[in-house]
Amino acid sequence: MRHHLGITSFGVTAWTAHDVGDPVVAPFDKDSEPAEELFLVLTGRARFDLDGETVEATAGTLVSCPPGTERTAVATAPGSTVLAVDGSPGKVYTATGWELWAPLVPLYDTGQHAELITRLTELVAAYPQYPMLAYNLACVESLSGRPSEAIEHLRQAITAAEKYRGEARVDSDFDAIRDEPGYRSLVASGGRRNSSP
Repeated sequence: MRHHLGITSFGVTAWTAHDVGDPVVAPFDKDSEPAEELFLVLTGRARFDLDGETVEATAGTLVSCPPGTERTAVATAPGSTVLAVDGSPGKVYTATGWELWAPLVPLYDTGQHAELITRLTELVAAYPQYPMLAYNLACVESLSGRPSEAIEHLRQAITAAEKYRGEARVDSDFDAIRDEPGYRSLVASGGRRNSSP
């Protein structure tokens, strides 16, 4: 929704579940920056799990989550839609393209790397402003035995957002290319080789 409408000052997305039990809020990503979130059940019903507490929500219900809340939600009625708005307190919102990556997560989770590479390659070409897409493509290329492509896409991600240098140092997806000179050069701090992987 944010991407479709061109909204750049805050995160906003909508999830629709076709069947009972389908997710209407993506699982909490503990590696993401903590955000303050507000969910509005637009249609149907949803069951939220908020740090282990269950909240049943019907259409029109607002559910607020402070930063760092571990949360998920599933539909308890077919055709349920939940609107999500988020932002990090005290920080300017930076769009990441998360809404383009989220539908592809099941391909990553099930090891469908060839399909994921095809889809991500198209997205990286179409949306170069989102370095997260290039970083995730580098991850899956590394896992697929494509070191030169992985290094090039990792370079693209780091050039656009320095935070990916540190993430790449500890991301196990890059284990297969850790000894590649191109990888070592990219993750080196200040242009020098860092002793940690």
